[in-house]
Amino acid sequence: MAGSVFGTIFRIMTWGESHGKGIGVTIDGCPAGLSLCEEDIQQYLDRRKPGQSRFTTSRQENDQAELLSGVFEGKTTGTPIALIVRNTDQRLRDYQAIKDVYRPGHADYCYDRKYGFRDYRGGGRSSARETIGRVAAGAVAKKLLDHYGIQVDAYTKSIGDIEVNPIRLDLAKRDDNLLYMPDEKAAEKATAYLDQLIKEQDSAGGVVECLIRGVPAGLGEPVFDKLDACLAQAVMSIGAVKGFEIGDGFAAAKSRGSANNDAFIMAPDGTVKKQTNHSGGILGGISDGSDILFRAAFKPTPSISQPQHTVNRSGQNVEISIKGRHDPVVVPRAVVVVEAMAALTVADHLLMARNAGII
Repeated sequence: MAGSVFGTIFRIMTWGESHGKGIGVTIDGCPAGLSLCEEDIQQYLDRRKPGQSRFTTSRQENDQAELLSGVFEGKTTGTPIALIVRNTDQRLRDYQAIKDVYRPGHADYCYDRKYGFRDYRGGGRSSARETIGRVAAGAVAKKLLDHYGIQVDAYTKSIGDIEVNPIRLDLAKRDDNLLYMPDEKAAEKATAYLDQLIKEQDSAGGVVECLIRGVPAGLGEPVFDKLDACLAQAVMSIGAVKGFEIGDGFAAAKSRGSANNDAFIMAPDGTVKKQTNHSGGILGGISDGSDILFRAAFKPTPSISQPQHTVNRSGQNVEISIKGRHDPVVVPRAVVVVEAMAALTVADHLLMARNAGII
């Protein structure tokens, strides 16, 4: 299976399956001398691990990070960093009934057509559990970005049609509720909505928004490797993401040039600034020095307990009701995954710009 490698200089390869012995990542290209320990990674893994609330799968995994290589006496050595998280709570019996059935909304059929074989234990590589490697690597990338004063923060912008009010948005309160929603009133409404969906054996989608601050002007390449194009690839590679937009996004299509253009001004410190940020911090594929803001749209969790129509490998029409432990909404646990992929992308472009002598 190709396609498990991401990045150019800060390069990662994730590996492992949902119900295999473990999930892991190898990071190549991290500079030497960066302070790093397992606790630095664990704080991010704890944000995505299961069993934290009634809105996440009840699968009980500690998701404990183990650093296997690339760190000595608390510092990165410049050699590949290997990380593993061991799986401890597999229930293969939950998947016996679907081993020959294609689950609606899942990649089962596509995997079977491509490879003539699929790992039916929770989806194998297509499981959301694959994101453990991304989050672990993203934690290392965030440590590198911290060194350069770059902050990456993602949060739940909406669940269903319940959206954070920009006036009430307070990033400091993001972690105060189970949904990572930085608006207390919106979080209360979304909680009630999800409780109702659980009763109806249904699921919800939503939007994660990500804010990247402190990025210098000059990151990104002007043609195929545009910074926003690479961010889009990174985010769209996350399972369940069905849409990406940056800055005003699709709203820009309804705007006018006179309203959408960001006027440049000279700041008191002699630097070039923008009066507005409709572009989302990137122009022509290159960072312009202002905040980068993008959004990722997640579809509803496809594993629901309601009866659904599908087919099996023998070509028969059948009905399926999916059992097991599944999230009624993936958005809260996906927040840190979006954050990780954004950090990996910016870290990679930062190192490319440094190598080219741009910054």
